[in-house]
Amino acid sequence: MLSQKQGEDAIITNLNHTEHEGGSTSTREEEEQDHSMFNFKSLLWHGGSVWDAWFSCASNQVAQVLLTLPYSFAQLGMVSGILLQIFYGLIGSWTAYLVSVLYIEYRTRKEKENVSFKNHVIQWFEVLDGLLGRYWKAVGLAFNCTFLLFGSVIQLIACASNIYYINDKLYKRTWTYIFGACCAFTVFIPSFHNYRIWSFLGLGMTTYTAWYLAIAAILHGQVENVTHSGPTKLILYFTGATNILYTFGGHAVTVEIMHAMWQPRKFKSIYFLATLYVFTLTIPSAVAVYWSFGDQLLDHSNAFSLLPKNVFRDAAVILMLIHQFITFGFACTPLYFVWEKVIGMHDTKSIWLRALARFPVVLPIWFLAIIFPFFGPINSAVGSLLVSFTVYIIPALAHMLTYRNASARQNAAEKPPFFMPSWTAMYVFNAFIIGWVLVVGFGLGGWASMINLINQIDTFGLFAKCYQCPEPPPPAGAPPPLTHPVVEGGVDLVEPWAPPNLLKII
Repeated sequence: MLSQKQGEDAIITNLNHTEHEGGSTSTREEEEQDHSMFNFKSLLWHGGSVWDAWFSCASNQVAQVLLTLPYSFAQLGMVSGILLQIFYGLIGSWTAYLVSVLYIEYRTRKEKENVSFKNHVIQWFEVLDGLLGRYWKAVGLAFNCTFLLFGSVIQLIACASNIYYINDKLYKRTWTYIFGACCAFTVFIPSFHNYRIWSFLGLGMTTYTAWYLAIAAILHGQVENVTHSGPTKLILYFTGATNILYTFGGHAVTVEIMHAMWQPRKFKSIYFLATLYVFTLTIPSAVAVYWSFGDQLLDHSNAFSLLPKNVFRDAAVILMLIHQFITFGFACTPLYFVWEKVIGMHDTKSIWLRALARFPVVLPIWFLAIIFPFFGPINSAVGSLLVSFTVYIIPALAHMLTYRNASARQNAAEKPPFFMPSWTAMYVFNAFIIGWVLVVGFGLGGWASMINLINQIDTFGLFAKCYQCPEPPPPAGAPPPLTHPVVEGGVDLVEPWAPPNLLKII
């Protein structure tokens, strides 16, 4: 039994060594040259080590959501904000472990059938198809692609929101046009093998931003008459909770990151270790900003909007913009793979042809970012409706069904981890995750986040020119308009007074 398992490890290791440039083959001599520690191209471009996977997971977990977590703390309160981060971080790490187990199980079974993946990148929906059938493939494909699509949309919205705090001469919608064109260049990055330097730089950028938020808030001190009244309303509480659920939802690219590794069996604990590092970024920054500004955050979903403008804040904004470009590539690359497979271009070796084939994927993302420029609320909506299934429910349920009979458990490529006493314990824990996320994340969270998003659409309309931008000052001598504050859902401007809606009154 041991020798058989060692043989499977060797097959997987050897096969992964032949995957470069999005699945193209290479000779042994080219491989050795590519992986030479003295080869500059290999150092920056070809990544498949454990460290590459760790940087990819940690970098992919935290991006623009770092700026909305203080807003979530204002909705949840300090204690709930901290506890929910730890809770969702831990169960997110567990379901990432389940995804890695199912990947190894699928690959081991296929290799016993002499299936080769030399020119093919395995994706999550294919794992579900191989283990559970075509209906599961359809479900996995629908949720994963929709989640990645809106995840990419969020990156464009965040880019426009952030750059506005440096240059407000252009509307946020105009900045979305500009950054949509910039992010389209990610079509030239072949696969997750080629994100080595980007993952490393991205994590450094978010580390700077997180500690800038924490230190700047502490140095700023508490604002006058600061209040910390959260939680006050159920709709705000569950909106904030689903934003935190979204924070630890980077699983949509887990299989692709594993497939890019030279030894994917070593992935099992990488996501958990990445989450531990992410805690050191998200918790101190959110706590410090909420301590400093309190309930003011309910009207400011982007933490940058409350901190004073200086060179350190501008540096944080610029670094986040660069990282959001990287995260856009992380979210889009699996979509590129799916599209390539649909049109029969996945085996193409030419980077230029693949880039041309990929470009249509960027267009709907660009368009949706212009339609729905709602920074904080769309995070919560995606978290409740998509992340809840993609990241938590589907992996847990798929694991339970894959190993539902004794023969599957006996021949499993991966046995339960040392801290799980039996398969029964795994079943109980998976069932708890499914029940909790289905009721709290999807049910209550979906209700709260959709009401919040609809409120934003009613207030600003679709294709908003400049969401959450302060109104220009009135002309000299003009009487000020009658206004009332809008505070629901993180709106940070004043809306002109309008007569009541008689239909609603009736």
